[in-house]
Amino acid sequence: MNNTHQLMGYRRPDGQIGIRNHVLILPTITCATQTAQRITELVDGTVTFIHQHGCAQVGIDYDQTFNTYVGMGKNPNVYGVVVLGLGCETHQARSVAGELRKTGKPVEVVSIQDHGGTLHAIAEGAKIAANMVQEASAQMRVPFDFSELIIGTECGGSDACSGLSANPAVGAVSDMIVDRGGTAILAETTELIGAEHLLADRAANDHVSQRVYEVISAMENRAIQMGVDIRTGNPSPGNIKGGLSSLEEKSLGAATKAGTRTLQELVNYAESPTKKGLVWMDTPGHDIEQLTGMVAGGAQIVLFTSGRGTPTGSPIAPVIKISTNTGMFEQMSENMDLNAGTIIEGKETVEEVGTRILDEIALVSSGKKTKSEILKQHDFGIWRIGPTF
Repeated sequence: MNNTHQLMGYRRPDGQIGIRNHVLILPTITCATQTAQRITELVDGTVTFIHQHGCAQVGIDYDQTFNTYVGMGKNPNVYGVVVLGLGCETHQARSVAGELRKTGKPVEVVSIQDHGGTLHAIAEGAKIAANMVQEASAQMRVPFDFSELIIGTECGGSDACSGLSANPAVGAVSDMIVDRGGTAILAETTELIGAEHLLADRAANDHVSQRVYEVISAMENRAIQMGVDIRTGNPSPGNIKGGLSSLEEKSLGAATKAGTRTLQELVNYAESPTKKGLVWMDTPGHDIEQLTGMVAGGAQIVLFTSGRGTPTGSPIAPVIKISTNTGMFEQMSENMDLNAGTIIEGKETVEEVGTRILDEIALVSSGKKTKSEILKQHDFGIWRIGPTF
């Protein structure tokens, strides 16, 4: 690690540390997303996201969407939140705001119906957001330690190099973060099918080990109910073109992102870890849905490996994109942040690339912008677990 790097972030009222200082315009219903976007166009320093959720949802599907909204607002990279609702939706803006206020952050509610329509809601939301942004801009960064970071890890568009270069390098970083007292999240349950026994063997206790097999079984059963056996196939054409023969081959490569440390716990989608160290979040393999889940779970930064290339980003958390091969890195340099293809070429070891990634985490944590941030790639998607009524 380059000892000249000093991690600098924003201390929140609840004690957490943020590496960004966003004001989030949070639409709780799909028909408020365009209004939210108009506010972000007017007020610099604000972010939002487009989604299709927030109404006609019931039961555990309602809960998962609600928890994801709340988790996005609670993420320590967010200074304050303007919760924007329509007024008659299932996911009420006031309910979401009530949970967010427990963090001590500035939180305000705007209702399109209560404020007399779209234009009035835009005006009110922009006025509130502008005040929040000015307050946020006055906050100074303070020193913090790696132990306060939650790092999300994921891979998308894998190729034959993924399990040999970028994924093992991220695994090395995961170990480094854990050894420094921080937290690393492993996700993508579908992409751990076939490698679950390796993680169960590293579980902190029998309960965690049992949970590993339970979430793998539940994920497989969902696919079987749709007439698909995903264990025996590879559902992504990009993976096949990249040189992977099966989902299990992809899984063995994906599992290397977990490094070698003890698996401390297994949390639900968008749930915050309760323990430090290596944590598994039960998410689908869908890139945007798993990214959203980890950020809603509190990840301040995400490491995203790819062998095919991806523009993916988050409205809240910086996403460091790491290529598995040099050819793709050079072809998609406007999207990819780091190249791990040097491992394949014999120019660097896995540990050396891991150290380089850790240095980048320190720089990004202290303000350096990632490619996806520069391009304003604000992706968002929730893992739905029930039908819409």
